[in-house]
Amino acid sequence: MLVGVLALQGDFREHVAMVRSLGHEATEVRTVDELDGIDALILPGGESTTIGMLAERYDLVEPLRGAIRAGLPTLGTCAGMIFLGSSTAADSDQIQLGVLDVVVERNAFGRQVDSFEEHIEIAGLDEPMEAVFIRAPWIKKAANDVEILAEWNGHPVMVRQGNIIATAFHPELTTDTRVHRMFLEGA
Repeated sequence: MLVGVLALQGDFREHVAMVRSLGHEATEVRTVDELDGIDALILPGGESTTIGMLAERYDLVEPLRGAIRAGLPTLGTCAGMIFLGSSTAADSDQIQLGVLDVVVERNAFGRQVDSFEEHIEIAGLDEPMEAVFIRAPWIKKAANDVEILAEWNGHPVMVRQGNIIATAFHPELTTDTRVHRMFLEGA
């Protein structure tokens, strides 16, 4: 399987390494042409405003939106989850793809100094997983067809809707490959 990782900003290198460690090919995506031929897509963590602005500058917003709506299996982590969402809780001119029917609360757990690691239960996994939350969002509201896969303190932090999986945390910053395996096995 060839997995494209959006490489405009953020921790795309860690996702590339994780995909390759699982025996798949990975390629960095920065242009519309680089979307052609991929079997799955990862939108990494980073700074969601910057990712959206760069995607717009490089004319990637509509091609990404179209590919995901057409069924391209997609994983979004942290900022990637925000970018996938339909809106944010605060009034904002944030560029979002609107392909995941959720309202996202940005920096929901606090500022950078409030970042933390915690073991969380994830539906479909046999034991808790270490989750790294860095200026992490959570889902404030989700449509009825959005499956909540994990919560932290009553807030959804991992969801699935159709061909999309999104996490508020960074599975690529651990050695635990189970979220990536779950994503790639369903792709």
